[in-house]
Amino acid sequence: MKEIYLRQIASTVGAKVWQIENCADMFADGDTIPFISRYRKEKTGGMDDATVAEVKHWIDVFDQMEKRKETILATIEEAGALTEELKSRIEGCTDAAELEDIYLPWRPKRRTKATIAKELGLEPLADLMWNLKTRDPHQSARAFTSGSPSLKGKTGAESTEAALSGARDIIAERLSETAVIRQDLRNIFRTRRLESKATKAAKDNPEAGKYRNYFDFKMPLDRMSSHNLLAILRAQNEGFLSVGLDTDAEKCGNKVYYDFCQAQGYPGGALADQIKEAVADSFKRLLEPSISGEVIREAKQKADIESIRVFGENLRQLLLQAPVGEKRTMAVDPGFRNGCKIACLDEQGGLLYHTIIYPHPPQNEKVKALMSVQSMLDKYHIQAVAIGNGTASRETEEFFRKIQLPAGCKLWTVSEDGASIYSASEIAREEFPDEDVTVRGAVSIGRRLMDPLSELVKIDPKNLGIGQYQHDVDQALLKEKLDNTVESCVNSVGVNLNTASPYLLSYVAGIGPVLARNIVTWRAQNGAFSSRSQLLKVPRLGPKAFEQCAGFLRIPGADNPLDASAVHPESYHVVDAMARSLGVSTRDLVGNAELCARIKAEDFVSGDVGLPTVRDILKELAKPGLDPREQASEFAFSDDIHELEDLKTGMELPGIVTNITAFGAFVDIGLHDNGLVHVSQMGPRGTDPSRVVKLHQQVRVQVLSIDLDRRRIGLKLL
Repeated sequence: MKEIYLRQIASTVGAKVWQIENCADMFADGDTIPFISRYRKEKTGGMDDATVAEVKHWIDVFDQMEKRKETILATIEEAGALTEELKSRIEGCTDAAELEDIYLPWRPKRRTKATIAKELGLEPLADLMWNLKTRDPHQSARAFTSGSPSLKGKTGAESTEAALSGARDIIAERLSETAVIRQDLRNIFRTRRLESKATKAAKDNPEAGKYRNYFDFKMPLDRMSSHNLLAILRAQNEGFLSVGLDTDAEKCGNKVYYDFCQAQGYPGGALADQIKEAVADSFKRLLEPSISGEVIREAKQKADIESIRVFGENLRQLLLQAPVGEKRTMAVDPGFRNGCKIACLDEQGGLLYHTIIYPHPPQNEKVKALMSVQSMLDKYHIQAVAIGNGTASRETEEFFRKIQLPAGCKLWTVSEDGASIYSASEIAREEFPDEDVTVRGAVSIGRRLMDPLSELVKIDPKNLGIGQYQHDVDQALLKEKLDNTVESCVNSVGVNLNTASPYLLSYVAGIGPVLARNIVTWRAQNGAFSSRSQLLKVPRLGPKAFEQCAGFLRIPGADNPLDASAVHPESYHVVDAMARSLGVSTRDLVGNAELCARIKAEDFVSGDVGLPTVRDILKELAKPGLDPREQASEFAFSDDIHELEDLKTGMELPGIVTNITAFGAFVDIGLHDNGLVHVSQMGPRGTDPSRVVKLHQQVRVQVLSIDLDRRRIGLKLL
């Protein structure tokens, strides 16, 4: 990768050039983000996976830019206009907008007023005016009217004024393609106010009501929050708002004229009038629409990045929420008319039994339902009960609290978001070909309690109810962020090689869907893996894939205890050397924090094994295979709150955070409608909600406001 790109990436992510260069080399060699961040800290300087992912993003961006430069250089060279100075400017460019500005004069374009004027032979007149070579443009224009011998076969203009008009069209286009002028206007436009007004369609459509705050809205673009901008642009796309920048034509026109004069000199007399007229036309017809669109798109890109950041952080918190673990689980998908679907699962999430009970109206078969549940609790030795948080959730929870649960068995409320998507998916059909969607949905609810990460990777993150304007942002960038987040979470937790589904395995570094299925097939045909080295027997899983994935795959009870840890096979010899130095076996060392504390990390640094790697090995040996996720804890909503009308301002209630946005957090307090804790009710001004609360965190809130008509609840975080 070119030095200019390395320096730019280093500046962007706050790293040294050598760190970026090493990352670029490793990516070129096929290394993955989790592998690089976990096992190549000497080469990255200890970058975390988020920074390594950002580096990868920018490497890809500049790879595309380099290809774009090749196209631009070829086009300009074909036009016979490529000079060494121009080539140097293009090759040294690291900003996409600047690159396109440089290319603009040679970029193929549709037929314009300027091209029509050139076809008439008026470009030499425009050159005279542009280069200030005429003091009397009217006199010069006479030579470019129809029939003039100086036209050399061109038709010319119908009149002197028409010739000047055509020349001004050419000058106007040149001004609009001048990089300095465009950049100066961008800088001005970025600080202007964005204005939105309701369209006629909005006034006639009740669906537009949700955008009423923007029906007459003005705010400087550089101070606008991401969610405001995305909401406005969505409303514009739906035809409910007209949107534009409050540009000052006179001020901007003066700036364009000044930039022209700085480059070409100050025209005088009648020529100055012609240039000023061309400037005004260029700004109104070409520059203002073009730069306004660019600046708004640029602002949207920043809003996209912020929205995607929030989405990614929410997804990380959701995937890493505390698991209950391998417990026999009763999963309940609650409902009224259609009853509550129940699935009993074994410790690995396998379906043991399913049925439907009807404890609620209109059937009201409470006694029958109670006896059925009690029988299942006893027969299947249930250790945990998972109740979906959808329709009839509170009523079902109250029903179960009246049942005598087995000793140690606890009741949990589980998010249903995306369960219906999963239950109708190809993945669900493969797992449960003989069951209908209701059974699959209940199973998913139970598995989410046991191991959220393993279950949620089967569902597109966009269906998990945690996004902010997710359908309005850059979809390619969103997918990149979400894929990186899922991959990061899976690899940070580690995967049991002998129990993981192909969907979970596919997110392990270096594996992917094909190898994941090959692993599962090999496991089915040959039995459980007893060592990591057996992975090399899996079809198409070669040394490179093994290097990338091995450290993230765990084999509990393996012959070599290191195979159940995060120590990479390439470092087993280091652990063996540590054990020999203490006069113990490797098995004795693994999991013995006291022995590990006696080891001096510096004594085992050699070759490619640096101090960061040795320290990571010692940390892992002290607590091998430690799950970074927290422990799950029980929760109950207030018994006094069942309807919105039960709320009163000042009430203090328990709740669960269901979504986090840039403007606050939504909290479930046990009602159909979630309340909003606005960012202003979270702490000091400028607080980032994602730094205050976590997704599915249990919180206490105070009711600040209740809007019965709009069914909105304002809350304060306590």
